[in-house]
Amino acid sequence: MRLNEISEQSRFWIGVVSASHVKRGELGGFAQLCHGKSAPLRRMRPGDWLIYYSPRTDMGKGIPLQAFTAIGEAADDNVYEYPMTESFVPFRRNIRYIPCREVKISDLLERLSFTRGNRSWGYSFRFGHFEIQREDFLTIAGSMLSDAEG
Repeated sequence: MRLNEISEQSRFWIGVVSASHVKRGELGGFAQLCHGKSAPLRRMRPGDWLIYYSPRTDMGKGIPLQAFTAIGEAADDNVYEYPMTESFVPFRRNIRYIPCREVKISDLLERLSFTRGNRSWGYSFRFGHFEIQREDFLTIAGSMLSDAEG
């Protein structure tokens, strides 16, 4: 993927998910956000881009990570339910992930409009899913893809 080939109509999103759950999504080609809610997934459109931020390695008591861990493009309009257990049926969306490297947010704090100069930069991540500006996406993606495309 070349960053300069991204559509002008694309929107850009951050999803907040533990690294182990991100890995499941990458392997399965899907995104699942905000404990399986459909609304965050329905905000995205085909051609939009999602970058995962992982505060921890595992949900709950995982080791602190604070890194961007995956990047992918919304593949289609399909938001669907997926029965994980009898009592948990989250919503998912198909994502085309691209190879990338993990990037610590600390390396980018002063370069991103939503964190620069903000001592409480983590607050926006508490929502689990939020839109970012194109320039911020290009900054994060450029760091994530710099060594991954080889």
